[in-house]
Amino acid sequence: MRVLITGATGMIGQEIVKLCHSKNMQINYLTTSISKIVQEEDYQGFYWNPNTKAIDTNCFKDVEAIIHLAGVSISKRWTESYKQQIIQSRVDSTQLLINSLKGESHTVKHVISASAIGIYPDSLTNYYDQTHKEKSNTFLGEVVQAWENVVDKFSEVNVAVSKVRIGLVLSNNGGALKEIVKPVKYGAGAAFGSGKQWQSWIHIEDLARIFIYVLEHRLVGVYNGVAPNPVTNNELTKTAASVLNKPLFLPNIPKFTMKLVLGEMHILLFESQRVSSKEIENKGFQFEYHRLKPALEDLLG
Repeated sequence: MRVLITGATGMIGQEIVKLCHSKNMQINYLTTSISKIVQEEDYQGFYWNPNTKAIDTNCFKDVEAIIHLAGVSISKRWTESYKQQIIQSRVDSTQLLINSLKGESHTVKHVISASAIGIYPDSLTNYYDQTHKEKSNTFLGEVVQAWENVVDKFSEVNVAVSKVRIGLVLSNNGGALKEIVKPVKYGAGAAFGSGKQWQSWIHIEDLARIFIYVLEHRLVGVYNGVAPNPVTNNELTKTAASVLNKPLFLPNIPKFTMKLVLGEMHILLFESQRVSSKEIENKGFQFEYHRLKPALEDLLG
């Protein structure tokens, strides 16, 4: 099977590429950087630029499925202009793929797009599954709705649509974990705000396995890319300290402090979304990392 991946060189993309290669799948990938293009039988690069609507349509040749991860990072300060980039990078890249397929006789049957649990409203008590209708009114909620709405248009080119709403990804290759454990390593770890906010986390390996499971089993619809046991921010901080064998004695960090430091982006640390993984488990998927401690031991050990 040949799969086209956007965002293949990012943290999640690299893990998915590794897993595809271990299953003898061949990869085409799109990149905005000509210097990152390589041409190997099982790993072929093609140029695109969603800003200028440029794309090398040879990227679709013999491709059965697209794994769509592309979008600029949400962990840079959210100025008004950068917020526009966050939305446009997701909407424009998706629309470019769809428009390009409209002009081609293609073999693509299935798209599996990244999405995010930021679509669910902030709540300390709700337990969200993919059927929940109310959407978050934050900027993140706006991003995810715009992204999912355009992904749904793949059906116009007879491509089945799946979306994986990703939670807090734990990886030792970038992402949030490095930032969470940095103060803990120096004995300055502390929970944020009340510490009661839910963090629906997932080990990077399990997340990559979900994408490939959805691909191999031709699952359509929405799946939450989260582990079965969400934890509070207090528990996340305590578990990280225990795995690293570091003390935790500082008071929780107040919300207003982080608002001063991060601006609107502080909601990434304070939003609470307790999210269910039942839908993917009901389809037969089995997690390697059900609980936080073994996941952190694997990544930080």
